[in-house]
Amino acid sequence: MSFVNRKFVSQIYIILTTLKPILVTAALPYANGPVHIGHLAGCYIPADVFVRYKRLIGEDVKFICGSDEHGVPITLKAKAEGITPQQVVDKYHGMMKQSFADFGISFDIYSRTSSTLHHQTAADFFKVLYEKGAFTEKTTLQFYDKQAGQFLADRYIEGTCPKCGNERAYGDQCESCGTSLNPTDLINPKSKLSGNTPIQKETKHWFLPLNDYTSWLKHYILEGHKDDWKPNVYGQCKSWLEAGDGLQPRAMTRDLDWGVPVPVAGAEGKVLYVWFDAPIGYISATKELLPDSWERYWKGDARLIHFIGKDNIVFHCIIFPSILHAHGDYVVPENVPANEFLNLEGDKISTSRNWAVWLHEYLNDFPNKQDVLRYALIATAPETKDNDFTWKDFQARNNNELVAVLGNFVNRTLVLAGNYYNHVTPGITHLHDSDRELLGILKHSLHQIGESISKYRLREALALMMDVARAGNKYLADHEPWKLVKSDAARTQTVMQVALEATALLAYAMEPFLPHTAAKLRSMMNLTEASWHHIKVCDLVPAGHAMNAPSLLFDKIEDEAIQKQIDRLQATKAAQQALTEAATGHTALKAETTFDDFSKMDIRIGTILEAERVPKTDKLLKLLIDTGIDKRTVVSGIAGSFSPEEIIGQQVTLLANLAPRKIKGIESQGMILMTEDANGKLVFVSPSEYVPNGKDVR
Repeated sequence: MSFVNRKFVSQIYIILTTLKPILVTAALPYANGPVHIGHLAGCYIPADVFVRYKRLIGEDVKFICGSDEHGVPITLKAKAEGITPQQVVDKYHGMMKQSFADFGISFDIYSRTSSTLHHQTAADFFKVLYEKGAFTEKTTLQFYDKQAGQFLADRYIEGTCPKCGNERAYGDQCESCGTSLNPTDLINPKSKLSGNTPIQKETKHWFLPLNDYTSWLKHYILEGHKDDWKPNVYGQCKSWLEAGDGLQPRAMTRDLDWGVPVPVAGAEGKVLYVWFDAPIGYISATKELLPDSWERYWKGDARLIHFIGKDNIVFHCIIFPSILHAHGDYVVPENVPANEFLNLEGDKISTSRNWAVWLHEYLNDFPNKQDVLRYALIATAPETKDNDFTWKDFQARNNNELVAVLGNFVNRTLVLAGNYYNHVTPGITHLHDSDRELLGILKHSLHQIGESISKYRLREALALMMDVARAGNKYLADHEPWKLVKSDAARTQTVMQVALEATALLAYAMEPFLPHTAAKLRSMMNLTEASWHHIKVCDLVPAGHAMNAPSLLFDKIEDEAIQKQIDRLQATKAAQQALTEAATGHTALKAETTFDDFSKMDIRIGTILEAERVPKTDKLLKLLIDTGIDKRTVVSGIAGSFSPEEIIGQQVTLLANLAPRKIKGIESQGMILMTEDANGKLVFVSPSEYVPNGKDVR
């Protein structure tokens, strides 16, 4: 080894050994149900991509997660299933742990907050703050369910959000608008145990005075992370910290019998608030993983990064950092890259409505296609705004991108290398400009991908990886080695060697995103290491490197498999609508829409001038309506409720910009809006007093 090379290696070693340790956490999921795609897209796949990349470049990183096994969702699930909370968490902890493993989420440890170590860690943490005088002890009025005979923790209460009007807001947060609440803020609160309106009764709790930390939080977040935190995270924190009423003290204890007992005198029958207890699970899990060196990742110059969904921003950016700061011995989060929500087929994912794609069911229907779902979820990740997962898009990304682009390039290259060189790399004879162009793309690609991952722009990073495959396909299409081999063997040798270099680089580049596929491709190419340190373009597969026989990386997903998934969701929706209609007597609400969509509708007041039955039909009337702008024909299915004579002169509400369509040979130019009375008879939706024709409804 030359002096220059020894010096270079020494410098690399020094850099790597002095890098700050990184602790990456993914939000602890409640152990009250299986994992669905919303969970994966929100934080687990983003965290996994980030961690895999950091490992590939040799950084000292640990990936921590575990089941959140306390809190009201667990006790509610136990009550619903008629079993104990411990039985609930035992059941779902194992199911979630297996699902994460099946999808390649590479936790260093997946722990649980019901463990003895966690209980002790959380209790000790509370005692330190208690002894430092960080809490204020207050007796307050709290909601109490007389029928159930117990105080109601935040999530035992539902009511109307005072901010946005959501009727299913919880006692601690509205998940519709993200506002943090106290139970007493709710309008028309109801107990989730009995459905009754609770009374208020005195109880004692220990509060963390968040208002005392406002100045520190503003310095920590608003001044310290204005440029490096995601806009959605920074913006939500800013609105909290600059709100007119400011931060308020928050109780760190609850009146429950399931959780970590409050470790101070006079707190019998009380447990730690789950949002005090659960984040400490990151610490206890690190202790479990590294009993002798866990402090390296929590103290000193350690870097703490929380991957979460947007509904957890306030807890991870304001409450938990305040708790850590109050303790004084721990680092606070360097970054909290939160994603927005992933919807499913245009509707919000809901476990209670079974509107979800469950991972264990996905694996049954699409065995060995973990990476296809990983790819689709990264490509549609809700990084800056809510996004939508659809089965048609999933199919298109598999067939048109993974199969037709990535898989096609890899397969063509390896099959041709097998045919021409018996799976042995041929080496380069002479480089042309087109060869240098592709090799130049390869040289910069890993750095560019890594830069995007480091900035939490994973969709961008995935696109950069796919750009390598696209460049490889273009290279093959431009040079056509299957034709060139007949006339210029030496040139073909170089073209194939360059294409094999690109294929080998993809085997490394796809590792953070598609780990199962990356391992399969490395096996086919006989590449044993995944680290990015040793990668040197033009030497990834040197001349004479023996490879194994190739096989397809991906295969097409047929329409029948996708229709099965769509039919399952439609059956779920129909069942839920039937339950809603049976319980309320009303049809269920349709999927959420946006103001922009609504504003596209031109709804006007008009008057019926003429009406006649449509021949050979029982339900249709042909109407002539004065819209104030024009007179137009509308065909409407109201003949079962009205005779033509009785509705002439009737004012109606008309959807005026509905695309025309022919009904029984008559072009209908709009739709009148109707409802039903208690007996099922149609009723016009019309103004209670005369309104000039053409007035818009908004």
